[in-house]
Amino acid sequence: MIRNLFAAALFAALAAGLLTAAIQHFRVTPLILHAETFEGEGGHSHGEAAVVADHEHAPGTAEHSHADAAASTAAEPEEWAPQDGFERTAYTTLATVLAAAGFALVIGAISMFANIPITFANGLLWGAAGFITFSLAPAYGLAPELPGMPAADLFARQLWWVGTAIATGAAFVLLAKTRASWAIAVSVALIAAPHIIGAPVAPDEPSAVPAHLATEFAAITLGTSAVFWAVLGTLFGRLNDLFAARSAATPIGAIA
Repeated sequence: MIRNLFAAALFAALAAGLLTAAIQHFRVTPLILHAETFEGEGGHSHGEAAVVADHEHAPGTAEHSHADAAASTAAEPEEWAPQDGFERTAYTTLATVLAAAGFALVIGAISMFANIPITFANGLLWGAAGFITFSLAPAYGLAPELPGMPAADLFARQLWWVGTAIATGAAFVLLAKTRASWAIAVSVALIAAPHIIGAPVAPDEPSAVPAHLATEFAAITLGTSAVFWAVLGTLFGRLNDLFAARSAATPIGAIA
């Protein structure tokens, strides 16, 4: 069972990751490159943006973060960054696929330990829960950011993102296991708690990035994340069903 779950997770992650990378290449990356032209203007030169889903993380992420070198002083060497074009696309695609594998293994582990199978019938629900947990709920407090936009302390943002994902995910698992009134109340409290505490607030600094560009980036990033999770959950469930049926049809002791 574990072998089937692992294989289904990796194959689903590869497909979802490649599809997401393609969408990013045509819809997300151009916005990042456009925003980079404004870096250094308006008194702000912080260069970090979410690429997958949204999400700013440690993956993610999933939205995983797309980091670019900030302007360096003459006394300090410049940070390495992939060159625009094929190199940048290749590294982004690799990071996206690896993030997809990480997310797939996470939901696979949750499925196994919570004893909630991922099937074709409920795969889309798993995907929806993943999207809300790792993308939508964190983005409610920390919207995806383009290079050149003011941002709060990185560690504080990562800590809040992880706490929000854990609390939201725990609420979904609890609701999947029981619909008792106490469980619903606890789930609502878990989902609301990070937002009551509040996400780290970005400094009030000027930014040269146009507001419409930031809005478009946030919308496309969340839309891309929704596609990613829908494909990952549905394909994961379908492959899990196929591998389970194949194992059941293979006689004990036979080579699969």
